[in-house]
Amino acid sequence: MMHFGRTKLITIFMVVLLGVMYSVPNMVPFEQRYQLNEAGEYEAQGIWQSIPSRTINLGLDLQGGSHIVFQVDMDDVREQQLQSIRADVEQALSVDGRRIHRSVSVVGEEVVAITVQAEDRETALERIQDLSVPVDQQPGDFTIAETLVVTSGGTDEPNVVRVRVSDEQLAAIETRTVQQSIEVIRRRLDGMGTTDPTIVRQGDSRVLVQVPGADDPEVIIGLVGASAAMSFHMVDESIDPGIDGQARVPPGRAIFPMASSEGGGYIVVESRARLTGENLTNASVSTHPNYVGPVVAFRMDTQGSLIFGELTRENRGRRFAIVLDGEVISAPRINEPILSGSGVIGGSYTYETATNLVILLNAGALPASLTPVEQRNVTPSLGSDQIESGRLAVLIGFGLVIVFMVASYGVLGIFSTLALLLNVVLILGGLSGLGATLTLPGIAGIILTIGMAVDANVLIYERIREEARRDKVKPTMAIQAGYERALAAILDANITTLIAAAVLFMLGAGPVRGFAVTLGIGIITSVFTAFVFSRLLAVLWLRATKPQKLPL
Repeated sequence: MMHFGRTKLITIFMVVLLGVMYSVPNMVPFEQRYQLNEAGEYEAQGIWQSIPSRTINLGLDLQGGSHIVFQVDMDDVREQQLQSIRADVEQALSVDGRRIHRSVSVVGEEVVAITVQAEDRETALERIQDLSVPVDQQPGDFTIAETLVVTSGGTDEPNVVRVRVSDEQLAAIETRTVQQSIEVIRRRLDGMGTTDPTIVRQGDSRVLVQVPGADDPEVIIGLVGASAAMSFHMVDESIDPGIDGQARVPPGRAIFPMASSEGGGYIVVESRARLTGENLTNASVSTHPNYVGPVVAFRMDTQGSLIFGELTRENRGRRFAIVLDGEVISAPRINEPILSGSGVIGGSYTYETATNLVILLNAGALPASLTPVEQRNVTPSLGSDQIESGRLAVLIGFGLVIVFMVASYGVLGIFSTLALLLNVVLILGGLSGLGATLTLPGIAGIILTIGMAVDANVLIYERIREEARRDKVKPTMAIQAGYERALAAILDANITTLIAAAVLFMLGAGPVRGFAVTLGIGIITSVFTAFVFSRLLAVLWLRATKPQKLPL
């Protein structure tokens, strides 16, 4: 137990070295670690190109940022669901090539089907009932519910069948829509390069978004709130859309506004989308000899490539429109078949606007529109005050601990002080290496970890003191026995706390997870510094001084 072989010494040295290397960047200003390259991006410079240069990310409560609450528009989702049901009902009521319905329409919150004859109503009821399936249940929900509620009209409506979405299905759709929205928002913010944003469900149909370091909430709203529904339509140049886009067009045609990069105005396209953004597999910022400035290059999946190749083969010489969120962003002419399934979207893009479009396309379309109902900018001045208060609290707590340990245990108290210093360095290095976010509760976690590390040293030194009071017990044997017999208690206490931290991390969000991460890292480092590093210092001291009695 008191012997340190070469492998142990090298391992301890490497852990200490890595902790110092990962924590040092937090002490060096950003301008000394990074510089702007020709592309306008920051890159590491000098020695920071070969050693870690990442620093601890500060949370919203420390560095400020944007706080936004979005309302998920469930009315659109319900309307889409009713239109889908209407189409399914219309198809189900075509029996053996004969339509048994006179009309199928959406009326309020219901789909109303009117059969041709009253005796067809029972057949219609059976066929529509077959469309209803069990609702996707949430874990732990054992109730049995159907997606549709089908009822027949009364005696005054002998040929009417009414269909509505069940309450259980509406709740399931609402939950699924909010979860999908959260995932799309997360992909968009990750593509933006933000660090550890908080994206959680709030209430039944709201999403809370907190982005540390984002000074302008409008930028986040513009990126997150865009639907990013992309589709490809053939252009009908035989119809004049009119100056204001209000011209009457025949069925199967629609008028869309042109993007300013395409000269503005309006254009007539086929209503039916030949391709959608679901066939898109990748988008990136690129260049093209036919365009000035950056362009957006895109690639489609196998199915999309086949459809796109057939579309361009059959419509050579015609224009096709790329529509994004109801606006034509590009309308190129097909000069030759495009069989590779890839292309470019050109226009008056800057690097920033092209990058934002790439983020939207890669993240996918939102399942429902988002409306910001609350937004505020958290100023960084508040965060700096909290950082200063947290730093002061850490210094005061650390100072009091040092005084107590040195006064109580003498030279061994000095070893525990050095172990505490290393513990803080390893925590900072761990947070930097993992790219974790430090929040105000995280600072509390560091202070708590310091107390827990001292508790481990107290357990060890009290056991050493008990052993040293026995007759004819050498200092070496007393120290060895103290470390051996305190190990079980230290591990039990820290493992249970580590389990609690893991539960907080899995179930918590935002600052709670920040506290859990800091606490979890601190538990691991405190066990290492209290039991391994301080023991190494004690062994070195014993070999150097060979004391006859421990100064306890």
